[in-house]
Amino acid sequence: MPDRVLPRIPGISGLTVAALLLAIGPASAQTADAAQPASELKKLSLEELFGLEVTSVSRKPEKLSQTAAAIHVVTDEDIRRSGALSIPEALRDIPGVEVARVNSNQYAITERGFNGTVANKLLVLMDGRSVYTPLFSGVFWDVQDTFMEDISRIEVIRGPGGTVWGANAVNGVVNILTKSAEETQGLLVTGGGGNEQQGFGGVRYGGELGDGAFFRVYGKYFNRDDSALPSGVDAGDRFQMGQTGFRIDSSASTPDRVTVQGDLYDGTTNQSVAPDVDLKGGNLLGRFTHTFSERSDLQLRAYYDRTDRTLSPLFGEKLDTYDIDLQHRLAPGRRQDLVWGLGFRRTRDDVDNSPTLAVLPSPLTQNLFTGFAQDEITLVERRLELTIGSKLEHNAYTGFEYQPSGRLTWTPIEAHTLWAVVSRAVRAPSRIDRDFFVPGNPPFTFLAGGPNFRSEIVHALELGYRVEPSSRVTASVATFYDRYDRLRSLEAGPPALLANGLKGESYGVELETTYQVRRGWRLNAGYSFLELQLRVKPGSTDTTQVRQEGDSPRHQAFIRSSIDLPHELELDATARYVDALPNQMVDAYKALDVRLSWKVSENVELAVVGQNLLDPRHAEFGPPSARREVERSVYGNIRCRF
Repeated sequence: MPDRVLPRIPGISGLTVAALLLAIGPASAQTADAAQPASELKKLSLEELFGLEVTSVSRKPEKLSQTAAAIHVVTDEDIRRSGALSIPEALRDIPGVEVARVNSNQYAITERGFNGTVANKLLVLMDGRSVYTPLFSGVFWDVQDTFMEDISRIEVIRGPGGTVWGANAVNGVVNILTKSAEETQGLLVTGGGGNEQQGFGGVRYGGELGDGAFFRVYGKYFNRDDSALPSGVDAGDRFQMGQTGFRIDSSASTPDRVTVQGDLYDGTTNQSVAPDVDLKGGNLLGRFTHTFSERSDLQLRAYYDRTDRTLSPLFGEKLDTYDIDLQHRLAPGRRQDLVWGLGFRRTRDDVDNSPTLAVLPSPLTQNLFTGFAQDEITLVERRLELTIGSKLEHNAYTGFEYQPSGRLTWTPIEAHTLWAVVSRAVRAPSRIDRDFFVPGNPPFTFLAGGPNFRSEIVHALELGYRVEPSSRVTASVATFYDRYDRLRSLEAGPPALLANGLKGESYGVELETTYQVRRGWRLNAGYSFLELQLRVKPGSTDTTQVRQEGDSPRHQAFIRSSIDLPHELELDATARYVDALPNQMVDAYKALDVRLSWKVSENVELAVVGQNLLDPRHAEFGPPSARREVERSVYGNIRCRF
């Protein structure tokens, strides 16, 4: 393993700088009480945030405060005030979520351990469309984008969600939900640039089609500068991408609602010693919802997704996904709320192989059949609820898989919720697990996928408590203990063979609190601790994969301050600490982000954003031999409505 050559973080402590920024709060907030600056987005009170309705846990609306899950909601206002220009950056300050930027375009993102650029235990959805790839059972984050101002909220569940969402919802679910076309009327223009985010801009227009139908169209583009080598020299990996899309919502008939939406993107990532990486794709989604009553509805959703990724001359992939899903909610009894559904997904994966590596067979079509049912039973009115259910799937590699769960929610008094969950989830085999070969032509003497590779399994226990002790304070704590079996191992060869030779446990705690200091000033803080222990099973010869214990930070913490200042000014500051990654030989780091905005008029807002202000650059993920570092960034932004 290469020697560890990493710069220490110079200068003043990040938390000290954050404290200096936060210290201006009390005096400024007193003035803001009188000024009451108006936001272009609705600022929710803590009571309103505590009572937000979420849909990702049970695939039906339920109050966040009474949900039996470790769930965090990133609102549209959170995204605006953070200055985040991408979905990965909007996920940074959530306990239990690991976000590490690898280079100009890649991120390593997961929840509760097992992080990496091909992390495979997190399910990500965009308006119900799964962005999972069967290549490695994970997400290509560089092509997950949308017009950021169109995001309504991001619901982030930590812990298994396989009962309603299926395979790959092992350690969590990220559900990105966009606003309806009706909510995005008129013209919006945004743009800006800086030293790292060198140029970005977008245009969105929404109008009315008549008879209860609305539409919007958008286009956006960005040009992101190279990341840096440890020496400070540019890494030559500049990233640029353009994307366009539309959405139509119709509710001419009161019980019925129809949505049609789609996106197209085209991007390029430079490489210093190889041809550029070309990224293209698009999707089209349709959804029909019929509401029978307040407690009963039917939803039919179908989508097509196309991705085309070329890393010439090493690798290329074209993936077509066809998916249809039926969901029905009903109330079979006065104390029951039942949701059930059926689904079918077909993927055609066509890989361009090379003499270096291959995925065989090159074209492969797979079918996935799914069904689930989940019943929420009220045991004691407004006090005690039991939710039980299971997902049943049939995949081409391992046949039938089941993923049951039981959730108990106890509300002893108003605004106090305790919950417990027991669940089983699986991570189905990917093409890398079964069909990957190095070199790309026989004899495959170096590495081969395991022909008998089985699904990875987790049995999870979670306990949590959520409370609103006053109108100015909310807090939550979630603890978990997970037992993993049949984890991927690398068995000695030749060739080295992928198998299920590891097992292990993880446990941890996640804390979060929000404090409304006074009108116009809010503090939010979070902390997470993770312990992951892996070991080889009897008969395994693996000596490398157990090291992924050190791919996730044991400790993470953040504190964020949002202050409304006089004269239509806003000041937001976030300080975060991320622990070291021993397997990657990445040091712990501290970071500070600051945003200052001025609302020039009702329709024009100017902002200056500084990110990673405590050091010129630092590493967040990646071994020393291929390391890229994240540099300090400052950019300006303008947002205009017409």
